[in-house]
This record gives sequence, C-alpha cells and structure tokens, in this order.
Amino acid sequence: MPRSFRKREQRVDPDRPARRVSGRGTLSTADEELLRTLYAEHAGPLFHYALRLTSGDRQWAEDVVQETLLRAWQHPAAFEPARGPARAWLCTVARHVVIDAHRARRARPAEAGGEALERAAEQAPGEDEIEQALQSWAVADALRALSPDHRAVLVETYYRGRTMAEAAQVLGIPLGTVKSRTYYALHALRLALQERGIEP
Repeated sequence: MPRSFRKREQRVDPDRPARRVSGRGTLSTADEELLRTLYAEHAGPLFHYALRLTSGDRQWAEDVVQETLLRAWQHPAAFEPARGPARAWLCTVARHVVIDAHRARRARPAEAGGEALERAAEQAPGEDEIEQALQSWAVADALRALSPDHRAVLVETYYRGRTMAEAAQVLGIPLGTVKSRTYYALHALRLALQERGIEP
C-alpha cells in the first residue's frame, strides 16, 4: 500500500496554508494529497463498478464514486496494509451506498407520472372536491363495517398519526398486537372498499 494512504503517519508543514472544508475542520496538504491519490488510483475502476451497480445510470454512478471517496477520506484507517487491498474496501463501500440508496427509494411513496398530473389538470375545479367527498363517505362507511378493534387501530395509526408504539400505549395492548391488527384491518378495509366500488 502506498505511503500516501497512511494519513496519520504523514507530517504536515504548519507553515503551509490549509483550506476550510464545509465547517468541519481544515483540509491539510496531506489530506489533499490523499484525496488526489485516491481519485487517481481508484476513481476510474470504481466508476465502472458503480455503473454496473446502478444499471448504467451515469449520474448515479458518479454520485456513488463521490460518496465512496468521501467515506474513504473520512476513514483513512481502512487503507492500512494489514486490512487488505484498498480497492476491495472501496468496492464494498460503493455497493453499500447503492444498496442504501435503493432502500431509501423504496421507502418513499411512488411519484406521480405525467399522465396523473394531466388528468388532474383536465378536471373541472368542482369535480375533484365532489369526488373527494364521495370517497371520504365511502371510506367512513367501510370503516364502520370493520370490527371495533380493527377500527380503533386504524383510527390511531392513520387518522391520528400515531406510531405503532404510541397506538399500543393509547389502546393498552402490546405492540405486536397493534402491528397484526393493523395488517388485518387494512386487508379488511381494502375488501370493504372494493365491495363499495372503490379501488384503493
């Protein structure tokens, strides 16, 4: 492993100027050299690896490389010879960055496409409010068709915006019971809505 990766062993001349980096401290000349060396040796192969991980999305692959090199700069101990090849560590970090981004995208609700926005723009101003009122009546009717336990769990978690743990506390039941009741209540509500001609 090149000596430039041993950040802690490098000596920095105190007379040389250092630059501020986003309020987190100073970027010394040794840090600059470490970043330059990391980029020069690993950016190309890391970009091609990230490109495969991101299914050919060049912009996302560039972001992955940037985030990976930032993490490498933040963890210089990862480049000690005893820990193995630096590129293996960088590829593992890049893979984790892609996995984290994929999980974050799955956790967000789906974005509306252009068709949905066009349909919304084409509707008359009063149409949407009338449709919304009719749907809210149908949902209220479907909620009344649920068992009291299922209705109580949905009211606490969805309408009052409580977390599962808060709902368990308010209802005086275990957390696991709240989770299972919520699951079955949503299933029953979906069926009740379908019976009323509404596709959830």
